[in-house]
Amino acid sequence: MTKSLNLKFEHGVRFLVEHFPPSDESSRKPVLFHDIRVGVYLYNHGYSEEIVLAGLLHDVIEWSDATGDMVRDEFGEQVLKLVLANTKDDTVKDRHEKTTELIKRCVANGQDALIIKTADILDSFKWYASQNNTEQLKYCMRNANAISKYKPNDFADLIFDELAIWRERFAHVGE
Repeated sequence: MTKSLNLKFEHGVRFLVEHFPPSDESSRKPVLFHDIRVGVYLYNHGYSEEIVLAGLLHDVIEWSDATGDMVRDEFGEQVLKLVLANTKDDTVKDRHEKTTELIKRCVANGQDALIIKTADILDSFKWYASQNNTEQLKYCMRNANAISKYKPNDFADLIFDELAIWRERFAHVGE
């Protein structure tokens, strides 16, 4: 954990704060805090600078006024690539197809992109479990099942084992 990464992480948080709209009581979850938790999870588990920063910023294009060009200019091409891999395609309307498309896109972009998506889903599992939100736990299960289905065998990282535990814990909610 370098001072450089700490400064870049702080820069990422400031970038999010500048561009995210505030969450309120009607929000499914406070997105800014969710993104910070995802970034901190990846940081605390010793992932690379690009994974940590892209994890922190994984929702920035989807949920804020920030653009891909802005992310590239501030954080570099690789971080942008990972953020874009984790950005939902809202032109896909069917929720199952949207999930499948996103997970397959993460897989196509490599293990790093799927690690970020997995950290995102782990945090969502934890949040929605704490809120007893069955509908959103179904969303988590849909993503966890797709990750399990499409993850290549050579994508070997402990985060996928952690996701399997959460997937088993909430198998009863279905998807």
